[in-house]
Amino acid sequence: MRHLLAFLLLAMSQPVTGTVSAKTVDLELVLAVDASGSVDDREYTLQLEGIAQGFRDATVRRAIRSGPTKSIAVNLLVWAEPQIPKDMTGWFVITSDAEAEHFAATVATFPRRQSGSTAIGEGIAAALRAIDGNDVEAARAVVDVSGDGRESVAREFTVLVGQARAMALSRGIVINGLAIQNEVSDLADYYRRNVQAGPDSFVMTAKDYEDFAEAMRLKLLREIEYRPRLAFRSR
Repeated sequence: MRHLLAFLLLAMSQPVTGTVSAKTVDLELVLAVDASGSVDDREYTLQLEGIAQGFRDATVRRAIRSGPTKSIAVNLLVWAEPQIPKDMTGWFVITSDAEAEHFAATVATFPRRQSGSTAIGEGIAAALRAIDGNDVEAARAVVDVSGDGRESVAREFTVLVGQARAMALSRGIVINGLAIQNEVSDLADYYRRNVQAGPDSFVMTAKDYEDFAEAMRLKLLREIEYRPRLAFRSR
């Protein structure tokens, strides 16, 4: 019954995202960022700055152009309280350094409107809706979840992390994690057991928010770089 309720909630919800003109890219990537109550404004800013720095990195930009279409589509999603609509930048198709810079600048100044509980499942569910609702086609789709805590929400009328993980697996969408272990020392183990999903998925760690930027850069390289054996997605 709980799984049925979760799927009904997902079906009834409208995607909160921008769209781009129909286009084929090598990867659809949602960067799902934690803005729950355990994340103060400084830590939120460090996450956004870390992502922006990643898209300004020369090796990441080369990775973006490493596949057959030499492009990716990316969308920043900010999540926290389960009943609050998630904030998104909308989809950016990146084919050049200038477009990578445009996305980086948008992320670096993205306002914070989220707080409250750590609803990882609802964040992932919103990311799946964003992927389902865009006009982009890609062989690979990835949800990149970063956060500093375990899920902490009531079970009623909420898509829980296990349910969202099952939804991603059913769509052939990979979930990777970046566990920020400043408060929960074994958070990476929690992410591996409960968040990570799909072939060649992985979890990386940052000791603290000051380490986030380098961890994100390495994570983006691993996610974006084209590898032929990963260039498929069941639909």
